[in-house]
Amino acid sequence: MLSKKAQYAFKALMYMADKKENEPILIAEISKKKRIPLKFLENILLELKKAGILESKKGKGGGYFFKESPKDIPLAKIVRLIDGPIAMLPCVSLYFYERCKNCDEKQCGLHDMMVLVRDANLRILEKKTVADLTKKMV
Repeated sequence: MLSKKAQYAFKALMYMADKKENEPILIAEISKKKRIPLKFLENILLELKKAGILESKKGKGGGYFFKESPKDIPLAKIVRLIDGPIAMLPCVSLYFYERCKNCDEKQCGLHDMMVLVRDANLRILEKKTVADLTKKMV
């Protein structure tokens, strides 16, 4: 399940990606239009900036803007950055692997099933981008 933080991150990124030009947008504007608490949004956008997804400009005409094109930012990258593992179990995670206690992965049907679930999620989350969020999906 996506955390509230991840949902807010996606709402902010969708709002920014929906703009025609990649001009700086004030945090206050995003906060107001998308109903995201300002302080919470500041932390989210700063995290996205540190990860190289966004850039910011100070002063008049300042705000946040995309460092790279929204069409080049896979959804999986945002999910991992904000929420961590995509996998439902640590023993099937690609980037956050951790062995389950008292479990033999080679004999565990749950492990095998969760690998299939992880792979199905990744097929979508790695193919779809932030730009895709602004399109009406059928």
